[in-house]
Amino acid sequence: MSSEFPVFDGHNDFLLRLLRDPARRHAIWLKGDGTGHLDLPRMRAGGFAGGFFAIYIPSPEGLGDVDALMDNPPYQLELPKPVHIDHAQNIALQMAGHLLWMERAAQGAFRICRTAQELRDCLAAGVVAALMHFEGAEPIGEDLDALYVFHAMGLRSVGPVWSRPTVFGHGVPFAYPSGPDTGDGLTGAGKDLVRLCNQLRILVDLSHLNEKGFDDVARISDAPLVATHSNAHAVTPGARNLTDRQLAVIRDSGGMVGLNFATCFLRPDGKRSADMSLEPVLQHLDHLIAHLGEDHVGFGSDFDGATVPRDISDVAGLPGLMQALRGHGYDDALLTKLAHGNWMSVLERTL
Repeated sequence: MSSEFPVFDGHNDFLLRLLRDPARRHAIWLKGDGTGHLDLPRMRAGGFAGGFFAIYIPSPEGLGDVDALMDNPPYQLELPKPVHIDHAQNIALQMAGHLLWMERAAQGAFRICRTAQELRDCLAAGVVAALMHFEGAEPIGEDLDALYVFHAMGLRSVGPVWSRPTVFGHGVPFAYPSGPDTGDGLTGAGKDLVRLCNQLRILVDLSHLNEKGFDDVARISDAPLVATHSNAHAVTPGARNLTDRQLAVIRDSGGMVGLNFATCFLRPDGKRSADMSLEPVLQHLDHLIAHLGEDHVGFGSDFDGATVPRDISDVAGLPGLMQALRGHGYDDALLTKLAHGNWMSVLERTL
């Protein structure tokens, strides 16, 4: 793996690409067709040590002309309708199947990990590691029985919501400018979900959860609080970014935040355009480190699920990003923590 600082990443949507083009998954995954942000050859070339691979259920009705809306702030996109569990479980099983296929097809170069030790072993051996993650818990019913099934498959991280409401809680919309206080907290089923995740040692992801739901998780959970792919509201005042109060709660729990590369959550103007420098990345990292401490910040790229800055472009841009951070004054010890050390630490204390 050709990188001085192997990167473990808090979020990607690569499985969504395979869901949309299953006939070409061999070419997309193993050969790399130059599209999207991720494939196995570019991961290895860019020093991508592994990360959270999201199972996400697309909204059947779509989101409309998102690009036009999000390049003309202010904006607030309408929340999609809830998704029925039958549809969600069907899609989740397809995506889990793709992830299991990726492991087999990579012939030892890629491994789905279920424990922190397995993650450490992959990092040491240069094997790309994967954690199965739900971005939105729609495939899990109110009785929570499906959580045991998916846990047996390898599920180790669950976000109760994406943006649309679920039987567990409420997400935040794409909105700028806006705070995260956008609705009610967790439902009774949502609180039970958090408790069972704690028992099974499944990470509960705070990204996309509204403020009241965030506070409910903080009250209930006995694990470090983690937002896998979120940024600083003080720098970019969008609904999905975390306020300084929320950062303090995460810090006090011993948790962490993965910096999201999505341009609309990085740019101070809230626009989606990739035409931007890396300066906002540095601003967000400086703010997160100042409020969380250098042991509680990492990366949560949102590769293959978002528009990213042109100066990052795709996974092959990670070494250049690390060099930019070094040029900004971050020393090698801090770069190692940001790249993978902090993720390994929090996952050892969670899984």
